[in-house]
Amino acid sequence: MVNTYHLTTAELEAGMETIRQSPKDQGVVKMIVRRPQDDEREIVEEAELSLTEGLVGDNWKARGSKSTPDRSANKDAQITVMNARIIELIAQNPERWSLAGDQLYVDLNLSDDNLPPGTRLAIGSAMIEVSPVPHTGCKKFSERFGTEAMKFVNSPEGKQLHLRGINTRVVQSGIIRVGDVVRKE
Repeated sequence: MVNTYHLTTAELEAGMETIRQSPKDQGVVKMIVRRPQDDEREIVEEAELSLTEGLVGDNWKARGSKSTPDRSANKDAQITVMNARIIELIAQNPERWSLAGDQLYVDLNLSDDNLPPGTRLAIGSAMIEVSPVPHTGCKKFSERFGTEAMKFVNSPEGKQLHLRGINTRVVQSGIIRVGDVVRKE
């Protein structure tokens, strides 16, 4: 049975020092998740990032977006990236990481100061670019990890550190693998 206890604000705040120590220039891919259908997750060791498809086999393109006038997929929200240290804290078990709904979980400082929009990240043979589109928690995130976690990642500090993650777009197709270096360009 996977633990589904939701952390309190005090427990979340106690983990901040570890999160703040995330590497700034070079990190590592800890998990890759493909979402073939809504509420389905496939944890993979290797994936292809494509300029047109995003993470190949993911439903990003087919799902579309409520934020675009024609409901087509938002190119600036092609790949979602979350800090592995915050999901480790919130989820409490690696089996629950994928429930956050992101595709890449990396040990890297995702803050505004470190990765402003336009920053490029090299991963494997691919490259992604940080988008200005904010990535915020949704109802499902709150249900899965608790309202305290949702408030925590969306607090002023949580937003500055991008604790809920960042949106990116693919600018160079390529293959990525768990364990690959994530390097700020």
